[in-house]
Amino acid sequence: MVEGAETIKKYFPDISESKLETLSALKPLYEEWNAKINVISRKDMDGFFARHVLHSLAISFYWKPKKDIPVIDIGTGGGFPGIPLAIMFPDTPFLLVDSIGKKIKVVEEVAAALDLKNVTARKARAEEVSGQFQMAVTRAVAKLEVLTDWCVRGKFKTPGIYCLKGGDLTEEIDAISKYPVVEFGLQSKFDDPFFETKKVVFAQYA
Repeated sequence: MVEGAETIKKYFPDISESKLETLSALKPLYEEWNAKINVISRKDMDGFFARHVLHSLAISFYWKPKKDIPVIDIGTGGGFPGIPLAIMFPDTPFLLVDSIGKKIKVVEEVAAALDLKNVTARKARAEEVSGQFQMAVTRAVAKLEVLTDWCVRGKFKTPGIYCLKGGDLTEEIDAISKYPVVEFGLQSKFDDPFFETKKVVFAQYA
């Protein structure tokens, strides 16, 4: 197997060969773009499949998107968690949003190279986006209070948000106590030390 494929298949044994091949192709693409535009740290690139691919796909343990109804990835950076999720769920449209143009450039180029027809990238702040989405997803962009405020007060509509977070989230969760929140620890899903303090948090606000 090519690099990363064995790791991904270990945790997602039912994944199709085509999806596995596409996910495995991510690292060389990001290595190429990272040499031009620094979007991923060297440390994270060394552990690319755990820190970016598996971490992004962790959301799919707890939620699977419906077909044809768009999902918004807020503050996608270089395309995470949006691009791995879009590969895993090719029948779901994903809008990847970030305010930094060079990061959106990388997202566009990676999506084009992999022919991801369900990925759209847009340079914008979350509060500038309008539309109806089945869900919002994000990774370590801001505190939960800020994220939910963007979603509730923004022009776009979603019923909730899945956030990839790390560490003790007690204060963050307490700050949005008016919303139902569920916290899932990822140490039980992955045996890589990276996931010991990593969590998926779902906040429902509509």
